[in-house]
Order: sequence, then C-alpha cells, then structure tokens
Amino acid sequence: MANQNHDHTDHIGHAPAHHQSSLLSYFVVFLTLMVLTIITVWVSRIDLGALNTSVAMAIAIVKATVVILWFMHVIHSPRLTWIIVIASFLWLAVMFVMFFADYATRGFPLS
Repeated sequence: MANQNHDHTDHIGHAPAHHQSSLLSYFVVFLTLMVLTIITVWVSRIDLGALNTSVAMAIAIVKATVVILWFMHVIHSPRLTWIIVIASFLWLAVMFVMFFADYATRGFPLS
C-alpha cells in the first residue's frame, strides 16, 4: 500500500500568496461606493432625457467594478480568475445584446 501521509508539508511554496487588505482600503472602497450611491440618487433627480438610463448604468458598472476588484479580491487574484471574470462579463454582454435585439424587433401597440 502507498504511504497515506497527509502532512502537506511538501506543498509549501506552491500555492499563491494570500494578500491581506488593509482596513484603510476597505474604508476607501466603502466611501467610494457611498459617494457613487449619492451621485446615483442626485442624477436620478435630474432630467437628462434619454441619457438617464445610460448614466445610471455607467455609475452601476463603476460600482460593480469596485465591488468585484476589491471586495471579491479579484485585483490580487491569479490570471485564471481574471479570465473567468472577463469571460463572465463578455457572456453578460452577449445576453444583453440578444435581449435588446429581441426587444427592438417586437411590435409595440399604438394607443
């Protein structure tokens, strides 16, 4: 029978180093998200016409990026994690394009 040694001492140095985030970075991220939320509320009260949705989505994308990069620690992750995150956003973009293409081809009732 093979030796069933579960010591794991031979794996030291093979795993990526774990990054410790400082408390200050969490406060900066929190403050950034709060400022962006205030900006979102402020912009929602301004009539920008057709740009209302675009501006709100742009702010939401910035907030989502901050959350993914710092709260989910993707900024300190290996390349494979970056590939998965980018691929997920590309797939989301494909789904949005398909949804809006379908929505644009639908007939709207005339009132």
